[in-house]
Amino acid sequence: MPLAAALSPQPGSTSHIEALAALGVPRLYRRGTLLIQEGETGDTLYVVLKGRLRAFLADNSGKELTLGTYGPWEYVGEMSLDGGPRSANVEAIEASTCAVVTRATLLGYIADHPEFALELLGRLIRRARLATESARSVALIDVYGRLVSLLNRMASPPNERGERPLRERLTHQAMAQHLACSREMVSRLLKDLECGGYIAVRERCIWLLKPLPARW
Repeated sequence: MPLAAALSPQPGSTSHIEALAALGVPRLYRRGTLLIQEGETGDTLYVVLKGRLRAFLADNSGKELTLGTYGPWEYVGEMSLDGGPRSANVEAIEASTCAVVTRATLLGYIADHPEFALELLGRLIRRARLATESARSVALIDVYGRLVSLLNRMASPPNERGERPLRERLTHQAMAQHLACSREMVSRLLKDLECGGYIAVRERCIWLLKPLPARW
């Protein structure tokens, strides 16, 4: 198999993750529980069996930047398996069940299934790329531009009228954490887009009614 193909995500392929999860210890986490704290040393990987987790950075003032959210058969914590400190915080954003896998167990699994090392490497590369894009966005793109990018990225394919609902419901606070800005700023921009006929809120879900303008 070509290296590029091996590093690419395989839709619907969870066999290795399921097998790895079976070797871990299942644990329950309440909503709001902090599983991983940035800067701490860790040697465990968490495979989500049920619920959702959020990886984020936070500064001393409490300002947060969401790096990603993860659902069933996704995993977090692999960035510190080299023995280094945790690179981000991870919390449960809803009641969640995870299989906790130790570094020794993961290395043993890779030894028995070396093809999984390429899958893990591909995931690390994609996460590094996303982190770079996120840093670039915060540094070089204004808040409105980041909001447009987030909405377009989370929108489902258009229906027969060209309208696109977001794949999940996000509060204004959650959007602010993705965009590294205040909740008030997000609320104002969304209200402006709604008044302009670009978006609508239906049953607490945002719909994109037409292409969003590049500038506002």
